[in-house]
Amino acid sequence: MESREQFIRVIVADSQAIFRAGLRKIFAVEDDIRVVGQAETLPQAIAAAKKFSAEIPIFEAALAENAAEASQEILKQSPGLRLVVVTETPNEEMTLDLFRRGVHAIVSREIDSEIFVDCLRKVADNEPWLEPHAIQWVLQAFRAQGTRPHSTRSKVQLTPKESLIVSCVTQGMKNKEIALRVGTTEQVVKNYLRKVYDKLGVADRLELALYCLNNRVLLDVKPPAAPLPAPEAAAHSEEAPESPVGSGSDEPKKFS
Repeated sequence: MESREQFIRVIVADSQAIFRAGLRKIFAVEDDIRVVGQAETLPQAIAAAKKFSAEIPIFEAALAENAAEASQEILKQSPGLRLVVVTETPNEEMTLDLFRRGVHAIVSREIDSEIFVDCLRKVADNEPWLEPHAIQWVLQAFRAQGTRPHSTRSKVQLTPKESLIVSCVTQGMKNKEIALRVGTTEQVVKNYLRKVYDKLGVADRLELALYCLNNRVLLDVKPPAAPLPAPEAAAHSEEAPESPVGSGSDEPKKFS
């Protein structure tokens, strides 16, 4: 596991005390994850998101009558959060709606605990995460969208700098890497992406990438080459790669 400068701080918002206790027990054996707050109702979840210094709220979809709208409200009030929504059973319509509203990950309550821990680490690195069936739903929705007439959004023009940054996003680069590639700062990259989201009417990086594919945006725009490493860094990079660290358990933990 890659070392981190700080803990992944999470808030567990779920109506079932046994589920909250189960998550605390699972995370307690992980060196890089800490539960900093809990909630059992939607108002408590919103209050906890404001009160506690956390990166990831784990939010039970059943806490709200409309989980997508509730998720959007939480993210609106605390924009820096990366929301993970737990559903009782897989649901295509809810999954697509949650993802459109900016949720980083959607998981079912029966997810294997080790996979859930891996999900949190990816979300902490600002990567979206979906279970295999949900990935298929997103792809099917994209293909269906591709058969419809193009909307007027495709006529929106991006500036050269916006196009350059978006091309990096579609290549899967994170903000730090984009900043190095285009010679700016992470904050400037974030500012540009917010403007692009508003301009194109998308909510997150995945929708941005799908929009570019569907509307054939950036066909001739290529991200700049990575900067060459310093001689000392290059020499260091020739060392043998680290061996993968095992989980220390042959029996995956589950919660329900």
